[in-house]
Amino acid sequence: MSFFPNLLSALPGAIAQGLIWGIMAIGVYITFKVLDVADLTVDGTMATGGAVCLMLMINGMNVWLALLLAFLAGLAAGLVTGLLHTRLGIPVILASILTQLALFSVNLHIMGEKANIAINPDKYNTLVSLRDVRSVSLSNPIFVAVIFTVVLIGVLYWFFGTELGSSIRATGSNLSMSRAQGINVNRNKVIAISLSNGIVALSSALFCQYQGFADVNAGRGAIVIGLASVIIGDVLFSKIFRNFALKMFSVSIGAIIYYIVIQIVLTLGLNSNDLKMFSAIIVAIFLGLPYLKEKYSGKRKLAAGKWASDHA
Repeated sequence: MSFFPNLLSALPGAIAQGLIWGIMAIGVYITFKVLDVADLTVDGTMATGGAVCLMLMINGMNVWLALLLAFLAGLAAGLVTGLLHTRLGIPVILASILTQLALFSVNLHIMGEKANIAINPDKYNTLVSLRDVRSVSLSNPIFVAVIFTVVLIGVLYWFFGTELGSSIRATGSNLSMSRAQGINVNRNKVIAISLSNGIVALSSALFCQYQGFADVNAGRGAIVIGLASVIIGDVLFSKIFRNFALKMFSVSIGAIIYYIVIQIVLTLGLNSNDLKMFSAIIVAIFLGLPYLKEKYSGKRKLAAGKWASDHA
């Protein structure tokens, strides 16, 4: 009987986490959907952004400037992956794995050889904090994350409507045709992968403020959450949201749905150690839904055609 009260009590936290991770998922959307490549660098940059932001804040830097530098750190990580892929000819998935591995050591150095660092919201001016998740105020992390999401989607919508942004989208749609049209596809790949990881690092910086600490393992499995958000949003809203901005918005909704599902699983009392397995199952289900729908629809059309021919 306590399931629904417990779930309702936990929903604000799940929505806040979903919105913050939704920003990260928008970064994944750029590489996975726009550029059509699999970039695993995000598992590293999801820890890098938070590490850079919190260390700078602890050393007295303004939170906004710390966020900017966290974003730039993510850009740099993505740049490494992009250059490994375009300059050395390493497949992007392998290049991203190499960068991700290197980032583990880099993140440890950023954090002063510590596996995690904490930040006290009473001593530092954080933008979001878990303790405010149920407060009715402008400091509520849900409100702050919504503002960040709307601004980010607006900026990306403008950017991908420019000549450069359109050429990046063309590169992802048809690499050979884009190259034939004189588009610098290697440059576009580097820009898109860098931008994606910059956004992921920005999300990481917000999330570490929200939970009050940065951890060197914070990004482990992040790509699964990002892909789950992208796929859930695409499966549920692809026929409704045609506009590019709305497609990015659907990714954010997908992240919220993902965290609500995870919260339901936890509220049911299932073992939290199985979260990774549940995440994989959720992703597998939503990945398979389009195929199953198409297969079932094809069978129905075939059956309908056969019935029509038999009764002609």
